[in-house]
Amino acid sequence: MTKLESLKKNSHFETVLKNRVVNNDLFSIYRVKNFIKNNSNSKKLYISFVMRKKVGNAVKRNRIKRKLKSIIQKLLKINSAINSNYTYIIFGKTKVYKEGSKELFEKMKNSFKGMRS
Repeated sequence: MTKLESLKKNSHFETVLKNRVVNNDLFSIYRVKNFIKNNSNSKKLYISFVMRKKVGNAVKRNRIKRKLKSIIQKLLKINSAINSNYTYIIFGKTKVYKEGSKELFEKMKNSFKGMRS
């Protein structure tokens, strides 16, 4: 099973934010080929969920993060839906809060499918 690992260092965030992006009205996804050394044998997916303070209060921002994280965990169960050779940062937007899980799942799945090429 793949474990989700968050980015810790500011330099890691800067490196990822310089690279590719997929944008839509619900979220933005930045990615870069893995550059973080993995010392353990377990599979890790380096991914961080980021919310801007403009989105709302802490309760709203954390709910959006939880929604996005659960969708990523569902996508990891699908074979080759997410490439774990990349490091990702996902910026959630305000519309995610009211969006249904099924619609959000499909948009996320299509976004990751579009990034494969």
